[in-house]
Amino acid sequence: MSEPEVLFFDLGGVTLTNGWDMGSRKRATATFGLDDGFEARHKLLAHDLDCGRITLDDYLDRVVFDRPRPFDRDAFIAFMRSQSQPFTGVLEILGELAAGGRYLMAALNNESTELNHYRIDRFLLHRYFDVFFSSCYLGLAKPDPAIYQRALDVVQRPADACVFVDDRPENVAPARALGLRTIVHPGADGLRAALRQVGVTI
Repeated sequence: MSEPEVLFFDLGGVTLTNGWDMGSRKRATATFGLDDGFEARHKLLAHDLDCGRITLDDYLDRVVFDRPRPFDRDAFIAFMRSQSQPFTGVLEILGELAAGGRYLMAALNNESTELNHYRIDRFLLHRYFDVFFSSCYLGLAKPDPAIYQRALDVVQRPADACVFVDDRPENVAPARALGLRTIVHPGADGLRAALRQVGVTI
């Protein structure tokens, strides 16, 4: 097997915890005493938020602060940010790959603009990735095949010269269909072996 040239990694669920997933929203509901309609309102706007079509303030205005609350916006945003934590074992692997200089290192993730910026800065992700193919920048979100094709168009490498790692099989399937080498994230303990199996040198 030839050595790949580009490594695409998901962020939430692979490199970091998810930024604003169902678990986070359930914790927000319990912490802030949100009403039963919160999740339904979220679902109506989630795709637009991830694709950068609305701002975080727009989202909060319509999903959380659509009525008087006994807490303020800053407290809620601080809680949202607190849900992000690093997977240190994976970051160690990414650090080795980035230091080796053999591959173009790319993030390929779904995230809202404001949380994406926060997570990149907070966890110094520029140390590991050369480029960020985030849904909020591209206006496309996984598992839409178009986001993977857009990333391939930008890096100008054939699909079989690229590896994509994601924790969700439904996100991996479209990449595999396009011809990328794919890994359903096995966790930090299994990631080295999985990367070697698709030709990556660590």
